[in-house]
Amino acid sequence: MNKLGVESENAAANFLKKNGYKIIARNYAVQTGEVDIIASQGGLLKQKTLVFIEVKGRAYKAYGGPLAAVTKAKQNKIISAATIYVKENFPKFDSIRFDVVTVVDGKIEHIENAFIPQRGTL
Repeated sequence: MNKLGVESENAAANFLKKNGYKIIARNYAVQTGEVDIIASQGGLLKQKTLVFIEVKGRAYKAYGGPLAAVTKAKQNKIISAATIYVKENFPKFDSIRFDVVTVVDGKIEHIENAFIPQRGTL
C-alpha cells in the first residue's frame, strides 16, 4: 500500500473511533477480496451493527472523486470478504452495513450504507 493509502486508512480509523466506532480489524484479506476496516457501532441499549468499511483516499478530487473508485466489482470483492468474515467469526450483531470513508486533501467524509449486497448474500 502506498503512503497516501496508509495515511488515509489511519485518518479514517481515527475518525471512526472519535465517532464511537470500535475497530475490530484492519486490512482483513481473503483470496476473494479485502476489507480495509471492520468496525462495530452501537451496543448495550442501541442496535449493534457490524460495519465493513472501504477507505478511499485522494490527494485531490479528480476523476469523479474517491467514491467513484468503489466500482461494482470492488463492492463484490468487499462483500465476498465480508461473507467469509461472518462465517468464520460468527459475530453477534443485529445488522450488517457497508460504508465508504473518503479522504480527500485531509477532509474526511463518511458515507453510511454506501452499497447494499444482493439479497441472500449475507
